[in-house]
Amino acid sequence: MFIAIEGVLNANEVAALKGAAETLSFADGRATAGKIAREIKANDQAVPSPGLEAIQTKVTTALMAHPVFTSAARPKAMTKLILSRYREGQTYGMHVDDALMQGLRTDLSFTLFLNDPDSYEGGALIIADTAEERAFKLAPGDLILYPSTALHRVEPVTAGTRLCIVGWVQSWIRDAGQREILFDLDRSIAEVHAREGKSALLDTLTKTRSNLIRMWAA
Repeated sequence: MFIAIEGVLNANEVAALKGAAETLSFADGRATAGKIAREIKANDQAVPSPGLEAIQTKVTTALMAHPVFTSAARPKAMTKLILSRYREGQTYGMHVDDALMQGLRTDLSFTLFLNDPDSYEGGALIIADTAEERAFKLAPGDLILYPSTALHRVEPVTAGTRLCIVGWVQSWIRDAGQREILFDLDRSIAEVHAREGKSALLDTLTKTRSNLIRMWAA
């Protein structure tokens, strides 16, 4: 399931994060890549610092408070976020994310875009599934959430700078199909509640959701 989530951060929050990012130091992004990925990765990543920790905390808090993100991901744990920068000529070739990062199983990957897509050329996130490749280049503050099992790449930036935050989720619900069922149930429950308030149908749906989570959570 690929989900584009709008408005994880508002315009003021994006501007504040970009301003904070300008004060940080960046290093070669290959330092966090595996042996094979190192051969195809060319970007910059913010060096650990109190300033970066403040950004990580701000974004993590926003994600955990966002109803669509939490419904789709069912996050049990999350890696430390990476502030990633692509300048002109930088790219990241086709790869799949490591199955284990920072002691966590990676079930879901996400990219939170910080720059206006018109401010840089190239730099689209390309995600491959069994049928086609899909390109994502979202507005500032918007996020794409996708399975960590998917092959993906970042097209070369040919002008400007692409700034984004990336991270990985270990979900309470390991199976992607089960997560999608629960996501659909969440939306159905919200629709029924908005339409008729508390009802026998709402009670049945919420009971079903709770019992499925109880069965599937790991």
